[in-house]
Amino acid sequence: MEAITYALILVGILLTVQFVMAAYSVYFERKISAWIQRRVGPNRTGPLGLLQPFADVLKLLLKEDIIPNAADKFVHFISPIIAVTISLVTIAVIPFAKVDIPFTEATGGFLTLADVNIGILYVLSITSISVYGVTLAGWSSNSKYSLLGGLRSSAQMISYELALGLAVVSVILLTNARYEDVEGLGFLRPGAIVEAQRGAWNLFVNPIGFIIFVICSFAEANRAPFDLVEAEQELVGGFHTEYSSMKFGTFFVAEYIHIVIGSMLITTLFVGGYLGPFETMLGVVEWAPALQMAWGIGWFMVKTLFFAFLFIWVRWTLPRFKYNQLMDLGWKRLLPLALVNMMVIAGGVAAYTLLF
Repeated sequence: MEAITYALILVGILLTVQFVMAAYSVYFERKISAWIQRRVGPNRTGPLGLLQPFADVLKLLLKEDIIPNAADKFVHFISPIIAVTISLVTIAVIPFAKVDIPFTEATGGFLTLADVNIGILYVLSITSISVYGVTLAGWSSNSKYSLLGGLRSSAQMISYELALGLAVVSVILLTNARYEDVEGLGFLRPGAIVEAQRGAWNLFVNPIGFIIFVICSFAEANRAPFDLVEAEQELVGGFHTEYSSMKFGTFFVAEYIHIVIGSMLITTLFVGGYLGPFETMLGVVEWAPALQMAWGIGWFMVKTLFFAFLFIWVRWTLPRFKYNQLMDLGWKRLLPLALVNMMVIAGGVAAYTLLF
């Protein structure tokens, strides 16, 4: 098969996996929250309630789609599409395994849609514009509650995007020092970042950057304790107050895809991506391609599911911050800490380069 055929097959698989994981993230959120609060959770629709996500989608599809008379109807319609589309396309540069098969000949041996030399910049740019869907939804609804939610989303994104970017810069510095770029394809590729962690995960080499990135990922996904853009007690429902039917469901899907993508990025940048333990001792590079693929994808999914669980666990454990607390944490705590951490990493890399 031609490379484009493999790419189309992989696109179909990735989209299916994203939507299924988003749907069952809702199911597991409900089950985990029930477990934390000593409740039962969904247990009626299908065995163990496993068909509950399909019942939720069917219910939303059958609900009436209501648009406020004074709303900007086109922007009101396009905003959820923007939100979910931006969430979906981020996955294009994430490597799920390293294996020698026909499809990976064009991607440097990485099982990914595109092994571009500025892959991490692509991720940062796409996640940065994801706020447009939420902000436009709040503005187009012509409701003060929705507008406040959209404005909060913009302020929140600006506050945490800077610290998140500096945490990623510290990872790039480490990759530059630890990865031998024999092919000259650059250090901004997610695949190169994963390969640079064969000696030690960035979680252990750069723990401050890891903590900052995880906190900012929560803020990027608008998850508690950073869910001020929704804040039911204050803003009724925030930016999606005036949305109903499947448009509301689309925002819901986008939020959970953000959780999945955020977990994948944490896994790729700090926890070794598709790398498993004892790979050298087990001789994974000598295995058959099918086994290498299963090994890489398996470890990648285990790590991703763990961080998705962390997103859910934190939501049902910590209370929501006040707005001034959120701004204080972003500008006065995380940004200076990220800047100092980046400088320390840069100094360490420079010293390492001079000595070795």
